[in-house]
Amino acid sequence: VFLRNGEQLRIICEDNKYDFKLQEIRDMKEIITIKPGDEILVECNFQTLDRSGITFVSLFFYLQIFHCF
Repeated sequence: VFLRNGEQLRIICEDNKYDFKLQEIRDMKEIITIKPGDEILVECNFQTLDRSGITFVSLFFYLQIFHCF
């Protein structure tokens, strides 16, 4: 989500079927100008309902996933 002055301008990219084993680059359809003070909100969801124990995630894992822009 791309925000300016607290107002959502648009969704930049959405991938509800992301496969961690198939990491790919997505070309933007148009150039987006990001100005000082603008914000980009990134959200990740993990499906862990099939697990009975705690799911541990390393800092490296987060850095790798959130290295998107």
